[in-house]
Amino acid sequence: ETFPAHMCVLAARSPVFTAHFFGAMKKSKSGSVVHIDDMEARVFKALLHFIYTNLYWETNADGEDEEDVMAQHLLVAANRYNLARLKLVCEDKLCKYIDVGTMATILALVEQHQCHGLKKACFCFLCSPENLKVAVASESFDHLSKNCPSVMKELVAMLGTLLE
Repeated sequence: ETFPAHMCVLAARSPVFTAHFFGAMKKSKSGSVVHIDDMEARVFKALLHFIYTNLYWETNADGEDEEDVMAQHLLVAANRYNLARLKLVCEDKLCKYIDVGTMATILALVEQHQCHGLKKACFCFLCSPENLKVAVASESFDHLSKNCPSVMKELVAMLGTLLE
């Protein structure tokens, strides 16, 4: 899918696009098309919407875009293009979706993209003994413990301070 956009607007909002268009990563002037291969078109469209309007992409009324999934994808895109405000907005949106079913996925995302506010919200959620018990029993928590040991170490340290 092709999206028209202005180089100067993209560069003004994102240091990554600045480097791409005008810096060391500068592409030749003959090609005005930028290929983004590792992002869904709907996510890039939402990213462009934010770049142009400074507003978060709202989900469709028919529910086509699930807000939590879109927020996860946009958080990754915001991190990739160094859009700090969009990253914070996505973190805020994702805080509303923290539950025992999503917590491990969100914590893995936190680890990959350094989302301190979202990590704090997940840890607060896990401070509840009931939430912790259910989360620890889940398969996704096993996956988290194997793939994100530093998060698990922080979680154990945080829980240890609560017990003191």
